[in-house]
Amino acid sequence: MGLSDEKIDALHEYETSPLYTKAERVALAYADAMTVTGLDVSDELFARLREFYNNDEIVELTETIAWENASSKFNRALRIPSQQLWKRKG
Repeated sequence: MGLSDEKIDALHEYETSPLYTKAERVALAYADAMTVTGLDVSDELFARLREFYNNDEIVELTETIAWENASSKFNRALRIPSQQLWKRKG
């Protein structure tokens, strides 16, 4: 998908990693807020999202995050293992 292994490995520190752009950081924070129990999409986060994405892009981003969350819960409940679609190069 065009991401380097280095960038994927730095995902856990996306908030501070120089490998991520400001737009990527806010999109990942949005994904966290939609995904992590106990978090919510604050007005401040949504305003930051609007700095980088238009309405159509926000809808698409929201749909993609929601789909991945639903898919993950569905697979976990039915004990469907990972399909190993991402493999490290080399």
